[in-house]
Amino acid sequence: MRRYDWLKEIRRLDPERDFLRIYRITATYEFPWDVTRALELALYRTYAVPSIGRLLAETAELTDRTQKRYDDTALLLDAVLEHGFDADEGRTALRRINQMHRSHDISNDDMRYVLCTFVVVPIRWIDRYGWRRLSEHEKCAIAAYYRTLGRHMGITEIPQTHQDFARCLDAYETAHFGWDPGARRVSDATLDLMAGWYGPLAPVVRGASMALLDDTLLDAFRYDRPRPAVRKAVRGALKLRARAVRLLPPRRTPHYARQNPEIKGYPNGFRVAELGTFPAARRMGGCPVPHEEDPAAS
Repeated sequence: MRRYDWLKEIRRLDPERDFLRIYRITATYEFPWDVTRALELALYRTYAVPSIGRLLAETAELTDRTQKRYDDTALLLDAVLEHGFDADEGRTALRRINQMHRSHDISNDDMRYVLCTFVVVPIRWIDRYGWRRLSEHEKCAIAAYYRTLGRHMGITEIPQTHQDFARCLDAYETAHFGWDPGARRVSDATLDLMAGWYGPLAPVVRGASMALLDDTLLDAFRYDRPRPAVRKAVRGALKLRARAVRLLPPRRTPHYARQNPEIKGYPNGFRVAELGTFPAARRMGGCPVPHEEDPAAS
């Protein structure tokens, strides 16, 4: 295989029909490290919406059990990507996601915004720091994948194109980003977790993480803005990494989030059905999208 062979295959596919195949190639062959970092940032951005950050603080999952919450979120999303929306493991992951969300009073607007971050943040990250820019095929497939995920989560008024997702995200952040003390606690716990993965380098990693946050996000959490020189150095280092990755041979086997070293809570393996929390539900339910076989299990 040559460096751009995966991209050639992507361009032979239909982004509306073959979106799962395209997104798997993008996320697990072409950009597994970048997608992991971007989805971390995507979820992190949601804390700056006070209604979301406050709820996460009240559940204490991201302040008292930060590593478990990180692991469970990554593994549940990963199961859907790896197995698809109709396979048993994928459907089980969707059911767990829906059961957890439906035990809390979360607005459709907040749910839609979170979905938007999954589309927009990875696209923007890869276009800025990836070893190549995403093709329009890939951007359309990412939007189609998350439209499908959103329907399975019962989200309504979902944007249709990746441009629509971007407009929705930007407008929601402009209207809703703001200060909340609970959200700040969740932010601090998340930064501590990620920096703690690197032992003695934790202060450096924490500073680098802060340098990647935009001013609106920093202001929402009332963090000091990093010095311009620090930001330039961190972003320059990521671009140098991209140049180095471009010289590597293409990946021949997929790399899923469950293989990431940051997943630390399940050294002996895990069952998708046991991931996450099991709170008393307000309205327990499965996937709202009907399936042909065993619909009651969805």
